[in-house]
Order: sequence, then structure tokens, then C-alpha cells
Amino acid sequence: MKQSVPSLDWLQDVRVFRVNRLDAHSDHRYYRSMAAAVADAPMDMRHSLNGSWQFSYAPNAASRVQSFFQVDYNCSSWEYIQVPGHIQMQGWGHPQYVNTMYPWDGVEALRPPQISQEHNPVGSYVKNFQLPDTMKGQPVYISFQGVESAFYIWLNGEFVGYSEDSFTPAEFDLTPYIREGENKLAVEVYQRSTGSWLEDQDFWRLSGIFRDVYLYTVPKIHVWDLRVKADLDDAYVEGLLEIDLMLRDDHADTARAKLELKDAEGKAILTETGVFRNGKLSFNLAAGNVQPWSAEHPYLYTACISIYDENEELVEAIVQKTGFRRFEMKDKLMCLNGKRIVFKGVNRHEFNCRTGRAITKQDMLWDIQTLKRSNINAVRTSHYPNQTLWYELCDEYGVYVIDEMNLETHGSWQKMGAVEPSWNIPGNDMQWQDIVLDRAISMVERDKNHPSILIWSCGNESYAGQVILNVADYFRETDPGRLVHYEGVFHNRDYDATSDMESRMYAKPADIEAYLNSEPAKPYISCEYMHAMGNSVGGLHKYTELENKYPMYQGGFIWDYIDQAIIKKDRNGREFLAYGGDFQDRPTDYSFCGDGLVFADRQVSPKMQEVKFLYQNIKLEPTRSHIKVINENLFVNTDQYVLEYRLYHEGTEIGKGIKDVAVEAQSESIIPIELPDVTGQSGEFCIEASLVLRDAAVWADAGFETAFGQSTFVLQASVQNEQPAGEVNVVEGDVNIGVTGKGFSVIFSKQVGSLVSLKYHGREMIALPPVPLFWRATTDNDKGTVMGYTAGAWYASSLARKCVSTVLEQEKSSATVAFDYRFSISSEVTVRIAYTVYADGTIRVQTHYKGAAGLPNLPILAVSFKMSADYNQSEWYAMGPEENYSDRSHGARLGMFSRQVDQLPTPYLVPQESGNRTGVRRVNVTDVNGFGLSIKADPHAPVECNLSPYTAFELEHADHAYELPDVHYTVVTVAGKQMGVGGDDSWGAPVHEEYQIPADQEISFEFVIASAGK
Repeated sequence: MKQSVPSLDWLQDVRVFRVNRLDAHSDHRYYRSMAAAVADAPMDMRHSLNGSWQFSYAPNAASRVQSFFQVDYNCSSWEYIQVPGHIQMQGWGHPQYVNTMYPWDGVEALRPPQISQEHNPVGSYVKNFQLPDTMKGQPVYISFQGVESAFYIWLNGEFVGYSEDSFTPAEFDLTPYIREGENKLAVEVYQRSTGSWLEDQDFWRLSGIFRDVYLYTVPKIHVWDLRVKADLDDAYVEGLLEIDLMLRDDHADTARAKLELKDAEGKAILTETGVFRNGKLSFNLAAGNVQPWSAEHPYLYTACISIYDENEELVEAIVQKTGFRRFEMKDKLMCLNGKRIVFKGVNRHEFNCRTGRAITKQDMLWDIQTLKRSNINAVRTSHYPNQTLWYELCDEYGVYVIDEMNLETHGSWQKMGAVEPSWNIPGNDMQWQDIVLDRAISMVERDKNHPSILIWSCGNESYAGQVILNVADYFRETDPGRLVHYEGVFHNRDYDATSDMESRMYAKPADIEAYLNSEPAKPYISCEYMHAMGNSVGGLHKYTELENKYPMYQGGFIWDYIDQAIIKKDRNGREFLAYGGDFQDRPTDYSFCGDGLVFADRQVSPKMQEVKFLYQNIKLEPTRSHIKVINENLFVNTDQYVLEYRLYHEGTEIGKGIKDVAVEAQSESIIPIELPDVTGQSGEFCIEASLVLRDAAVWADAGFETAFGQSTFVLQASVQNEQPAGEVNVVEGDVNIGVTGKGFSVIFSKQVGSLVSLKYHGREMIALPPVPLFWRATTDNDKGTVMGYTAGAWYASSLARKCVSTVLEQEKSSATVAFDYRFSISSEVTVRIAYTVYADGTIRVQTHYKGAAGLPNLPILAVSFKMSADYNQSEWYAMGPEENYSDRSHGARLGMFSRQVDQLPTPYLVPQESGNRTGVRRVNVTDVNGFGLSIKADPHAPVECNLSPYTAFELEHADHAYELPDVHYTVVTVAGKQMGVGGDDSWGAPVHEEYQIPADQEISFEFVIASAGK
């Protein structure tokens, strides 16, 4: 029933969420000729309305321009806004970031479905357009691909319709209102509506027309809806093709269709014709032997469908890509084409740091190529349907998808982490059934033909209840070829039937194992795990190690892919990445939007180094005689790769080779290799194996490395303790102890209690003296465990210490000065740092810590000092190339790499500990001419090291990068141990015990300082 009189009451009427909106249908493309269809040309029956629209902003409905839609209303004085785009990203109002709470919490006392009358921004849009010649005399429709969160539409002064649901298309028939010549399209967008109660996702609260808008027409006989199901037989060999066509007009019984199914090379493998009856036609065909679709081998066929009228004239040509695959629950396992699948996934928001959720094709191409390059095989569309192009790319590139409907009511049942569903929606309140189900229908009908979509999701974090269970049943009834996901039943097992798999968020590895050992009825996935906020993703290996230990563990989806940070300018006009609160948005959840593997400006973070390695489908285990290749792929062998291997001595390549490999899926093979004979040599050797693409793929160039493995061995005992020949000269004064030799001088201060000067060839290396360090700048995860509260005494101990003794020991060729320190944290805690100066100017630094019981664990045990910022170059022989930590080092490799010091810290959204390297054998800190210090450690006892322009304390007290001081120093921190970074979650999960540093132990470490360069 059509309605012609709009009402603002609809905005908070749960029963009204669509008025005159067309039913959802498939997103297929159609053309006037098959040649254009096959060429995937722009659709000439579409006309884009993207671009500049006239615009007026109002903070609420009462202050809006009410009659703007009328034909004679003059909008010439209005400003302009870009469509697609968010209102708040273009200068009106401000973006607001909140996570679980509703954005009006504490501002107004609202309960669903109420909305604010005072705080509800309105965007009034006007677009004047000429009706294209190709649409004259034809039916004309309009499609809004995404409008947040509710809108009214008028054409030429006539009310057309109303819609809610920000993330699926809203389409209307304009035919009764369209004119030849100029037309006035008017759209009134409200930020808040009933739908806002269902869109409480962890993201920026924005509004506006943020996806494409276009007009379209259709031929006289038009396939309005297309359903393609490309299944496999029980042997997963023969293709079974079902295609259902539904015409716009069900009386078009004189039409017929011709179907050609073509393979990837364009060869037709079957042809069939059929006649429509009551506007419908179905094909049910055997396709013979086919190449199944999978993320490993995303083979797509093309269904070419030609529609003919009663005169046998072609009136419409459709090309729909499809992939033959079967996804099913089999023996309590999720199986693709008969094989147990493991999701190596990530959650992904649509986001761009300059345009918000109005993302481009270029953004999506960058994203999908990054996923493939990082061995990520699955995406959950958190927490709403994405643009159609994303699913097409997942089909083509090979990425498994959990397609999630636009539903999250987090703030209605969880308050400050506590489950409190006293007024949660939708729950069992059946007045919400239609509006919720509408969102499910809109998603399924548009997305149903994409082979990449394996699972439908009933939304995110909306507790449980009959309404959502009914949605799950709808999915199963409508599309039995996919499974259904919903995590919220974890909180109410009365509705356990909602989800086909056990899905949990941020469960610890031990909790997952407990479930898997309980003879469960359902397989397990973590729909969210490894909260990647700031410096995180420590302990990821504890999850991936479950993949081969428990068949019913079928992977998970890291939270999340990209930081949601927005470009803003500081007071000095410099751009920075801003987070919640930076726009005076209150309430807010501040920097909690910064939890991506990729930074908001689409720079890959160091966390991805670990993900890429642990998500490898192919494992490489090199030895001195062979490389074991373990192919954990389900369907493809390794012949698309080349195996490269290299032998390094102390970081320098001394041999290499290349091999063709053909290891079948789900098998392993030993590949013999030939390397130079190093018998009789001394030092550390490293064998590295890599699999690289033989030929270019759509996501990477030839030679791109997809997997690597490494092993090390040391020949002959370490010579670190051999004493250099020569003599040193020692001068013990009342305050200072001087040690000199050829080309160097060292001064130790009894008064300061440290090494205060080190000169090589007359140049000073020490700007501020070395001191014991127990504190690191807290990471987001550290803040989540309130480390500043529980372990803050170590912060104080790092700033204030008491040197209780200075001991000098002399030998002919060396001198040792040792300083003993005490700390207020406990009278039992002691640190001794002993400096042994040798005749060649090298200094052995030995640190011994003796702890005490009852103290909080140590964040770090290190020696830290400052050099001049002129020493701004670094060269490493360590684990790298990106930062790594004790619990995030699987993806690092031992090797040589170099960086400028200011490039070593990682630009996390909030400044924090970053830039660490483990396994440090050697690091040179030099000026641009190569002169400076070399820090060395025994390969049997490597250290950790951090070089930064900033101290831990400067980082600790900065909330944004622009708050950090100007650079004056290079801060050198050499650690015997640093705790891991953790990542099970960011609101209380501790670093795993084996990566912590108990305070009640004795710890010793040592390193050597030497001159670098001349």
C-alpha cells in the first residue's frame, strides 16, 4: 500500500521502517547486449547521481527547512556537499565515537524506540538533474546504496518514500513523478531513528548519503531477481547448477531465456533454454566435472543469460559470475567441498581516515590485496553488509566471508562490561520482529549469489531471544546452502539453536580448550579474538596452535582490520590521526577505535608480520641438508610457488639456491638442498627458506613471498669472553674514575652513580648516563590491566634510585667499575651494573637484578641511556625487520636490517611502548657518516633493544604524537627481558604467564659496547 503523506512519527515508530520502498533483490548487472555484458562495461541503464548536491544542515527537526522539497523552493543560496559522503566528515556537526554505549547515554533519558527531538541532526539534500535520453518513456527507479540512518525522499515536490537500515540498498519507483527535462530530487536524512537502536556498532556515529546513488531503468522484459546456486555433488566433483529467474512483471509469459555457462577461459560448457511461466523460470542442470571454488583456487564460471521477447529479439543480457562449491556441516565439522576448513580471518569495518565509511574502489582493492598478501583467508563484515563490490572482490580474489546483517544493540544489555539485559532489544519483544527481519531479508536477497559468502550472521552483540532465533530460521529456510552464525547465545543458552557453530568473543586459549575437550555438539570459531588495539597481538600462536590439535577448532577472526581514526589538524595546522574525544564528542570511548592490524591511513602495522606468519597455509622447516615443506592447503599444491633458500653467516649471505616444489595439498615432502660446507668455521649461521610466487597474481607480483621458515646453528663456542690485548690507564679521583686507552676515554662518576662519559676518537657518545629501567610506556593492553596502578612503583623506581656503592677493580688490560643500586619499592631489591673496560675500548656491561617476593611483576629489566640525536641511524643483526616482542616474535626473522631511528617507533594512535627487537646480536647506532656505538650480545644469550627519539616517560605522558617533545636525543634501551604485549583482549586480559617477569627472581644479562666506524 502506497503512502503519500510523510510523518516524523515514523522516526520512532518501530512498525514503520519502509514506506513505498521496493522489495530487495539480487545485485546482478544487466545490459542491452551480451557483448557489453561479457565486457563488464558500465551499465548504460544506470545514471549516477554522485557528485555535488545542494545541502542544508540543521541540528534537529524543528530547525530544519521544512518546505525545501517543494518545486518552487529556491535552494540557490545553500552550500554544497559531496555524495557519497558523511555530513560530519564535510564540516557540519561533528563525528562521535562510542563503543558499546548509545551515543545519547547520560545526555537524554531515552528508551527504545524513543529518539531525541533536540539532538537529531538533519541533512536536507537537493539534486537537480536532467532525465537521461535513454530513460525517457521508460520506467525509472532510484537506488540509494547506503544512507545513515533514516531518510525521506521527494521528487518534483511529490513524496516518494521513506527508509531505514543504513547498510543495505533502498530503492524507489520514480516513474509516477519523473519529468522530461529537469527534475528536483529532495532527500531529508536523519541521523537518529528507530534504526539507531539497532545500529549500536563499535564505530564513529555519522550520518548522510555515504554510498552511491543512481537512477536506473529496465528493459520491457526484465529479470528483477536472479538466484544462482552452484553446488557440487556428494563426491565434490560434478557441478549442480540451479538458476531461478523472476521477472518484474509476472504476466510476461511470452519471454524465454537462453543460458550459457562458460568457464574462466570463455568456453561454453553447457547451454539450455527455457520459457517463463507466471514470470518465473528455473534451470536445474548438471554441469559435469567442474573446478570447485575456494579461497585457495577461486575459480569462477560465468552464467550468461539472454532474455528474448515474443519476437525473438534480445531485450536483456545478464552475466553473473559464480563458483561451484559446497559448504556444509559434516560430522560436526564445517566443511568446504568435503574438507574441514580453518578460518584465518579478520573483522573488517569499511573505513577511510578522510571519508569515514564512504570508501572507494581503490580502498577496497588495497584492502583485499593486503588480506591476500597477509595469508588472511576470511573476513567477517563487522557488523553490517558491505558494498556489493567487496563481495565481488572476495569472489574473484578468494576470501571466505561471514556476511553480517546490520544489527547491534550492545548498549541495551551490556553496561560497563556487565551483562544486564533488563531492557534489551530485540529480545523476545515481537514488535521488533519485522524491522529486524527486514534487515536480514535485504542482505540475503542482495548478496545471495556470491560464492565467497559461506555464512550468514544474525548480527553482533545483541544478546539473544526469539526475534533473532526467528532470523536464523529465516536464513536456513531461504538459503539452506549456507550456515548461520550468532555469538550472542553465549549469554543465554535458551536460544542456542540460533547458531550452527559455537562462536565466542575473546575467549582465552584455555577456555577454548576446555570447550573442545567437553565433547561439544558444535564446532568452534572465535568470531572476535586477538584484540589488536595499539601494540598488541601477543600470544596469537596460542590460538593458531589449536588448529591441528583439535579438529573442531575451526579458526577465528582477529579484531580488527583497520584503525578507525580520522584525519584532523592540531592547533598548529598539522594533520594527525584523531580518535574519540578529539572532536569534543561526548560521551565517547576515546582511543578504543584504534585496534586495527592496519593503520587508518592504510599503512600496514608491525602486528601484521606475526599474523602473516602464523596464518601461513604452508610451513617450511629448513635444516642444513633439506627443507621440509608441509602443505596445509585443502585443495592446491605448491607448484604455483618457487622455493628459495639462503645460508647466512652473522647476517651475511654466503650461499643460496632455488627449487621447484610440487607438494600436494594436505601432505608434506622433504626437499634436499645444497649449501656451502661451513665445517671448521665459527660463528652463527642461519638457513632461511621462502616460498615466492612463480607468476604474478591479481594480488601480488611474481617473486612475492607468501611463506618462510628459518633455523639457526652456531659452530664453535662463543668468543665473547676473550680479553683484548693491551693496557688501560686508570685514574681514580675523589669524584670520578677515568679509564683511558688508545683512541678512547671513559669517565665513571661516584657522585652520579653511573657511566657519564664515553668518547671514541674524541667524540662523546653519552648524552645522559645509563640507569636501570623497570618501566615501559604502557601499551593499550597494559592500561586495560591497570598496570599503572598495580605496578606503578616500578615507574618510580626507574626515576629515582640510590647508588649505595661504587667498586673499582683493576687489571693490567682491563678495569671494572660496578655500581650497586637500591630502590624504595623494597629494601631487598638490588641492581648491580658492572662496566668492564678493555684495552681496545670495548666495554662489557653486566647487569644483575635480585628481586623480592610480594612485588608486582616487572614490565622490563633494562639499562637505558641517551645519545645525541645526531646518532640517528641504526643497523641491526636481530629479529626483524618489524618490531617484535617475547610473545610476538614468531613472524620475525633473524637478519640484517637498517632504519633511521625516528622510523623505529611505531605510530600507534596513542603513543606507547613500541619499536622493540628481540634476539639482538648486534645493533649499531651511528650518525649519517657511520660513526657511533655498536652494541653486541652473545647469540646464545641475545638481548632485546629499543632505539627511540623518546624516553618511556615522555611516551607515557603523551596522548597524541603531537604532544611529544622535539627530538634532542636517541634513547638506547638494552633489556635483558621485557614482558610480552598480550592481546587476548584490551580490558583486563593479562599477558600470558610465560611472557611475564616475576619480581622475586635473580636475572642477569650482559652486552658489549664498542665503537662503530672511525
